[in-house]
Amino acid sequence: MLKLHQLHKHPKSIHRRKVVGRGLGSGKGTYATRGNKGQTKRTGHSKMPAIFEGGRQPLVRQLPKSRGFKSLNAKPAVLSLSKLNVFRDNDIVDMKALMEKGLIDESVKKVKILRGEIKKSLTVKLPVSASVKEAVQKAGGTVK
Repeated sequence: MLKLHQLHKHPKSIHRRKVVGRGLGSGKGTYATRGNKGQTKRTGHSKMPAIFEGGRQPLVRQLPKSRGFKSLNAKPAVLSLSKLNVFRDNDIVDMKALMEKGLIDESVKKVKILRGEIKKSLTVKLPVSASVKEAVQKAGGTVK
């Protein structure tokens, strides 16, 4: 069985370091392995930036700039207080309950309840305007 101390490199796996640009006698003379003329032959070619596109107008500069501002905070969907009359007395109104009743769909992230009339006594666990809070409390419900 082969042991660790018996291992040695294969003779063909060892390569000599390539020495270029040291004259004709080096075996890599005249063009120093760079080939004939052109951009890749010039000094500094290996240091080209990764985004360099060969001298043409870069793609980033060809495309128009997108103007304006897109907020990452989604605006809340507005829901009328009158639509909450589909609930029964003493029900809890939250996002889940609104989805079950079909008043909002799953894509809605936030809801704010604004003006309207209410006839039921409900517990609302959503952001509401001051007038809605007053109307819910007048109907016998609470806002949390």
